[in-house]
Amino acid sequence: MISLKFSTLLVLTVLCFSRVSSASSDTFFINCGSPENATVNNRTFVSDSNLGREINLSTGGVSVTTTDSNSISPGTESTLFQTARVFSNESTYRFTINQHGWFLIRLYFQPFASSSPRDLTSARFSVSSQNFTLFRHNKPSTTSVVKEYTLKISATTLSLHFRPETGSFAFVNALEVFRLPENLLPEEAGLISTTTKSRKLSAHAMETVSRINMGNLSVSRGQDKLWRQWDADSTYMGVAHFGLPVTNLKAVNFSAGGNITEDIAPVYVYGTATRLNSDLDPTNNANLTWTFKVDPGFDYFLRFHFCNIIVDPFGIEREISFNIYVANDTFGAPSFVDAVMRKVNKGSLNLSIGGVQNVYPVSFINGFEIMKLSNEKKSLDASDAVLPKGKKSSKPSIGLIAGVSAALCVALVFGVLDLSSSKIGYRYPLALIKEATDDFNESLVIGVGGFGKVYKGVLRDKTEIAVKRAAPKSRQGLAEFKTEIEMLSQFRHRHLVSLIGYCDENSEMIIVYEYMEKGTLKDHLYDSENQRLSWRQRLEICVGAARGLHYLHTGSARAVIHRDVKSANILLDENFMAKVADFGLSKTGPDLDQTHVSTAVKGSFGYLDPEYLTRQQLTEKSDVYSFGVVMLEVLCGRPVIDPSLPREKVNLIEWAMKLVKSGKMEEIIDPFLDGKVKLEEVKKYCELTEKCLAQNGVERPTMGDLLWNLEFMLQVQAKDEKAAMVDDGPEASVVGSTVQFSVNGMGDIAGVSMSKVFARMVVGEEMRERD
Repeated sequence: MISLKFSTLLVLTVLCFSRVSSASSDTFFINCGSPENATVNNRTFVSDSNLGREINLSTGGVSVTTTDSNSISPGTESTLFQTARVFSNESTYRFTINQHGWFLIRLYFQPFASSSPRDLTSARFSVSSQNFTLFRHNKPSTTSVVKEYTLKISATTLSLHFRPETGSFAFVNALEVFRLPENLLPEEAGLISTTTKSRKLSAHAMETVSRINMGNLSVSRGQDKLWRQWDADSTYMGVAHFGLPVTNLKAVNFSAGGNITEDIAPVYVYGTATRLNSDLDPTNNANLTWTFKVDPGFDYFLRFHFCNIIVDPFGIEREISFNIYVANDTFGAPSFVDAVMRKVNKGSLNLSIGGVQNVYPVSFINGFEIMKLSNEKKSLDASDAVLPKGKKSSKPSIGLIAGVSAALCVALVFGVLDLSSSKIGYRYPLALIKEATDDFNESLVIGVGGFGKVYKGVLRDKTEIAVKRAAPKSRQGLAEFKTEIEMLSQFRHRHLVSLIGYCDENSEMIIVYEYMEKGTLKDHLYDSENQRLSWRQRLEICVGAARGLHYLHTGSARAVIHRDVKSANILLDENFMAKVADFGLSKTGPDLDQTHVSTAVKGSFGYLDPEYLTRQQLTEKSDVYSFGVVMLEVLCGRPVIDPSLPREKVNLIEWAMKLVKSGKMEEIIDPFLDGKVKLEEVKKYCELTEKCLAQNGVERPTMGDLLWNLEFMLQVQAKDEKAAMVDDGPEASVVGSTVQFSVNGMGDIAGVSMSKVFARMVVGEEMRERD
């Protein structure tokens, strides 16, 4: 974890607010398209068929009502989603404003079946207000959606402008416009930057992205004086067992927090918290992380809510100063910190809390709000994002440290997932890892590699883990350590090994990831002590690994090249499901206008793409070549290089490909598979493998094409086994894996561009029969 160093210390004291009633003349609740008013959470939404003098609708549009109320999302607000106002032409709601200030706008949307010939799900439209684009080219969700925006109004009129796309229409189910209490939001907020101290919020429109209540409890609109929805934090939390929910509503004392009122956040937010589990953190080095989706290319206003409902400092003042801090020695006093984070460049943002050494070991947070700021295009729509040109910022990771209450320190760290200067993931204390591995007991070693040893461990909650610990003289250094953490943190896929955490305490380099019970693919191919694999199991493992690699290649804007694909880096769970591991050598792929990445050669001997080896030009096809080598291992059941064999057999690729080209492929099949696999299936498999091993990358298939063909081979194998069971009678059993293949599983490779021409070259007549 790093913290941002300011040129001068910026001290934020608890902000005090004078309460202004949320009920004012500048309050408008409209039940769109309905002939009747509706009361929801002590608010009366008036029919827009009879608007008062303070509201004007430029074009009446058409009123529609649902014909199937059961299709409306259930809840206290379901009444508002049963009617809608539909606009075929541009139309504007205009509200007369009596007092300037911050205004909140909520728009309610849910398409439904109606007697109208228009299908609301086909609506396409944009909405703007006060020359700010709130969203454009909107495609309605099939479920209810409430969009929330905040603007500073200095005019006498607030306008909401609906503009349908050509040939389409716009609609809205309900809307709210009301003035917020004075000083609920500041005019400006501290900018997390080394050059500028603040950002003027009043010059922007803001969209609520996330509003989170910690303590694993949601807060409904009816429990908030400003009718805000607060979601429970558990959905966004990383390692749940590091967090402990706390509830102590009686401890909250708003009068002790200056003049902070429930307009800032309700008692249900300040009276609940999530704290770091100090029992799992004896050295006070761990952190607890939440991850939120955001649109890249925008600035974000962040608000952190704190209230010490956990520890009473008994009046002993232990003020802790950091780069940014809040000092308040009163138990139960609500407080908060505001900040603006500049230009998030990825689609996720992390928030972490962690203890600070040498202080009272309690870290917590009560609530967190994220609001997107309109950009220089005066837009909040993701399509208008302004991304930095050229290479990414050299400092995309930002740290903010805040101490709250006299006996408490809270470290807040937030940043995007492409951190290049800080460690991400879930930081484990060394003492906890030692406990889980019995102080790195050698009897728990389950693997050894260039990085060091891998130990099996068990956490206190009985979770089994794999602990990868760098040896003191490891060939892989800090760069590979950070790369693996970054990659594992960035991707989540069922066929990629999941990161649990890391530890860098006392100069250690330790990565903690999920334990894979069956070990490596390599172990089961030519280790006589392990269970041997059937042909179907081998195909399933190839399919799983290919899915993981395909996701790396296509799951983000720029491909990620693994660069060390080998049988030892394909792990198997208790059901022999494959997961790709070891991302220490991974590299971000080329830009769209480039064909390759020029980089020093790294990888494992025997698996290296010859094009990469000779030209130092790395592409996704380099992974395809390495995977082709793995496919040979899978078929032959022997190492890539085996010096114990006669000279002509030492190199697997040379030996196997020579026999394949001479039509003697039956001689390379693993003896364990003798008589258990059809030669015509082996032939197709070898043809596919040969294409992967082409000397020129352009001649190799993409991982998507490779995956498609492996999926097809697995279907054929499953069909053959089923036919064999029928022929052999009801007592026949199939020697295979417990992992079941389903055509529905193709959802894992949604969006794959599959070359049927290539597929037919591989699967021949059977492909045509299936077509």
